[in-house]
Amino acid sequence: MVERTLPADLPATPALTAWLEQHVARFRGPIALTKFEGGQSNPTYRLDAANGAYVLRRKPFGSLLPSAHAVDREYRVLSALYPLGFPVPRVLALCEDDRIIGSAFYVMALVAGANFTEGALPGTTKEARTKIYYAMIDTLAALHRIDVEAAGLSSFGRPGNFFERQVARWIKQYRASETERLEEVEQLIAWLPASLPPQSGVAVVHGDYRIDNLIMAPSGESVLAVLDWELSTIGDPLSDFSYFLMNWLSPQDGRSALLGLDLGLLGIPTLEAVVERYCEKTARPAIQNLDWYFAFNQFRLIGIAQGIKKRLIDGNASSARAGELAGRIPAIAAHAWHFAQRAGAR
Repeated sequence: MVERTLPADLPATPALTAWLEQHVARFRGPIALTKFEGGQSNPTYRLDAANGAYVLRRKPFGSLLPSAHAVDREYRVLSALYPLGFPVPRVLALCEDDRIIGSAFYVMALVAGANFTEGALPGTTKEARTKIYYAMIDTLAALHRIDVEAAGLSSFGRPGNFFERQVARWIKQYRASETERLEEVEQLIAWLPASLPPQSGVAVVHGDYRIDNLIMAPSGESVLAVLDWELSTIGDPLSDFSYFLMNWLSPQDGRSALLGLDLGLLGIPTLEAVVERYCEKTARPAIQNLDWYFAFNQFRLIGIAQGIKKRLIDGNASSARAGELAGRIPAIAAHAWHFAQRAGAR
C-alpha cells in the first residue's frame, strides 16, 4: 500500500464519526479521510481525527464476487498475529453493519515507516538493499514458523489439500469475472488440477507478500508491519514463498519485479540466495521443482487481474492502475503457460 493519498471517495459522515467514538477507545472527532494510492482491491484510507491518525479499510463499492474482500477475515488474522509479536498493525475495531458506510470495515493503528514501491529500491544504498531484502525474507520465514493452533487460527482455513482447493477457487473466481476466452488460460485450467504437487506443510500464508505491502524501519533492517491480508489463509507455505520468488522471474516494471536488473551491482540477493536463506530460517530442506508453483501463482494473478477488469468494466475498480493490470492478462497467461510447460505441461 502506497503512502501517497488521493481525495477520499468515502464521506466523513456523522454516522461514521459516532460509530468510531463509540467503538474505538479515546477516539474523538471530527474526522477527515484521504484514500491511500495503490492497491487494487479493498479501499484503504488514512483517517485523521482530533486525537490522532488511524487507517480504515473497507470492502469495495458495488457488487462483489462471493467470498471476496472479506475484511472480517483480515481483522481476525491481524488480531491473532499482533499479540505474538509478528509485525502487523494493531487492529482497533471491526464494523459489520453495512448501514454505517455501506459495507463492512475495520480500523487499525497507523504504522509510520518507509513504504517502498519499487523492487530496485532506487535512492537507497547497496548495503541498505541487502538489509531490506534479508528483512523481507526473514519476516516471511517468521510468519511460516508460527504455530497455527497456538495462534488460535486452526479454523482460519482447512489445512489439507491446499493447492487442490486453491486451484478450484481461482478457476471459479476467474469464471465468475471472465470477459473473453483466452486459450492459454483454458490450457492452465485443464492442466493445473491434473498436476497438483503434494502439500509441503501447514502455515499461516499471507497470499500477497511483496515489497509494497510492507512498512519498513527507516534503516531497512526490520519490517514494522505487513499489510493487506485479504488473501490470507491456512495453507502450504510454498504458495507464499513461490509467489514472493516470482519477483525474480518477472520483467522489471518499476514495481516489485526484478528480472533484467543487475542484482549483484544493486546488492539484491539472487533467487538462489533467497531460497537458501528461507530454507535456513525455516529449517526446510532444499526446495526442488518450483515451476509448478510459479505457473499456479501466475494463474492466481490472472484471476485477480480478471476480477479487477470486471470491476473496471462495471465502474467500481479501486485503483487508477486497475486498467494497467487488466491489460496485462494475456501476457501473464503466456508467462504462466511458459512455467507450466517447464513443469511438464503439453
